[in-house]
Amino acid sequence: MPEDDDVTPVMCVHGWGGSFATTWERNGFTALLQDAGRPVIGVDLLGHGTAPKPHEPEAYADLTTRVVDALPSDGQPIDAVGFSMGALTLLRTATEHPNAFRRLVLAGIGKNVFERDDDRTAKIIQAVDGNGDLEDNTSRLFAQYAGQAGNDAAALSAVLRQPQRIRLDHEVLAGVNCEILVIVGDKDFVFPADALVDALPNASGKVLRNIDHFATPESFDFVDAALEFLGAIPT
Repeated sequence: MPEDDDVTPVMCVHGWGGSFATTWERNGFTALLQDAGRPVIGVDLLGHGTAPKPHEPEAYADLTTRVVDALPSDGQPIDAVGFSMGALTLLRTATEHPNAFRRLVLAGIGKNVFERDDDRTAKIIQAVDGNGDLEDNTSRLFAQYAGQAGNDAAALSAVLRQPQRIRLDHEVLAGVNCEILVIVGDKDFVFPADALVDALPNASGKVLRNIDHFATPESFDFVDAALEFLGAIPT
């Protein structure tokens, strides 16, 4: 574990429909990191928060740009925490910039890294566009997120339609050597994450009991596991 005087910055990246402020600041996670003496790097992905919000899916082909632009200029590796789309974006960044990260906490991803669910994505897009099935609970929740204050539903729909520039397969992931903790709830639609953990050379897994996808960042067990892994227990 890191030394007590560790001041390695921690980058925090939100999921789809969220932002740095709503995902990491509002629940007090960033305050806990700062209490442990860790500088925080906040990232709003394209289409979210304070970032530009284009309506063309092609604009979102490389979501890693905002992460790469926020990396320290001195080239020293940092720690990072990502949820859902933010976790996928961090993982993609790590495949292309293998020296960027020391430790990664990846929450809310699992089997979806390898298994595409085009039917689910199509239903979510329909819901975000206002044409969804009200009986489909997951799609309805995504639509609610899109409608939150400060969000641009058309931009968020475009994010979901993005072309996939990088596919994360076993060969690509085998080159990611930083320490990684994968955290997923057992009620999450991306559960389990065993295949992802096994594909990463230096990863371990944590299962949150009775936690679904959307509740993950708010879970006390998530917060405790992430802070312990990063060696960022507040004093």
